[in-house]
Amino acid sequence: MSTRAALILIVEDDPDIRHLVTDLMAREGFAVEQAKDVAAAEASIARKRPDVVILDLMLPGEDGLSFCRRLRARDALPILMLTAKSDEIDRVLGLEMGADDYLVKPFGPRELVARVRVILRRRQSPASLPPPSRRFGFAGFVIDIDARELTTEDGRAISLTTGEFDLLSCFVQRPRRVLTRDQILDWTRGREADPFDRTVDMLVSRLRRKLDAAQPGSNLITTIRNGGYLFVAPVRPVS
Repeated sequence: MSTRAALILIVEDDPDIRHLVTDLMAREGFAVEQAKDVAAAEASIARKRPDVVILDLMLPGEDGLSFCRRLRARDALPILMLTAKSDEIDRVLGLEMGADDYLVKPFGPRELVARVRVILRRRQSPASLPPPSRRFGFAGFVIDIDARELTTEDGRAISLTTGEFDLLSCFVQRPRRVLTRDQILDWTRGREADPFDRTVDMLVSRLRRKLDAAQPGSNLITTIRNGGYLFVAPVRPVS
């Protein structure tokens, strides 16, 4: 029985790059939609929800960062940000606005395809993680790994991006154990991850803020100097 090809929405104002990425994704077996600006992207999403949005940072009219922030506020749609800027602050801003990953132009076609596939695998099934109990409780929170949901014990839903949820899942299944950045990258992003990738630090920062906003003073993730990160809360299976 055939399965539906993942739908990739490419939001890019440069027609040469847009067509190049479209052809690349189509050759790799993906279904593809194109948009040259935010208005066209909104119309495309309204017609059919894509599985991944490849979003350029610099767009005419509303820019990619603003659109990413608006999109993330209403949807957990995976976003891969493209930027021609090499300045780290632009990458940080993209992640802070809710992008799941970023890629700096010029990029290699194989790297782009690999990153899209990693995002899709993370969303569909955290296969690289060991089989966990279905639900865990910790520090006033309940996480459902299979349903990919995080709530407080009183039932308030906490919105996390795909990357943030995968990071929290990694911590919850390995509590009170120092995890290096390389281990976290391997468990959450697979072998395609760049060993020098700094997105772990950025994701940890975002996750800390969201957990602390829901449960002030929780301080669940400790930085271990020259070591990595430690999830300090006791974790228990819950029914």
